Amino acid sequence: MKNPKTTEERSKIMGSIKAVSKLETMVTQELWNRDYRFRRNVRSLKGTPDIAIKKYKVVIFIDSCFWHLCPIHGKIPKSNVAFWTDKLTRNQKRDQDVTAYYVENGWNILRLWEHEIRGEFDKAIQKIGDFIDEAKITHN
Repeated sequence: MKNPKTTEERSKIMGSIKAVSKLETMVTQELWNRDYRFRRNVRSLKGTPDIAIKKYKVVIFIDSCFWHLCPIHGKIPKSNVAFWTDKLTRNQKRDQDVTAYYVENGWNILRLWEHEIRGEFDKAIQKIGDFIDEAKITHN
């Protein structure tokens, strides 16, 4: 094992992770350039959606493969396995609860995995745009 981090060092590293990811910024900039208007990280809405348009009851979540335990890329770290298993499965449960809340309350909810956006950026942006457009049509 090479140079393990102390608890304090690890805590400092984890605390430095930003709430807004570069990927999220890339997505929102592209959507803005395509004339979609929305709010980011709306804390007043359940689960703090990455993108929200209250007028059309649209919420969009961009789920990180690590933090949301993607079925393709999500992996439990090899150290402190019990902690990470508990943490990441709680995240998944919260995601399910948040999704159920929006569905039950008539919102249009879209969840995208980080790898979907990184893999085919333009296709992902088109999917989000189509989703918003459809919500606008059904809202009227």
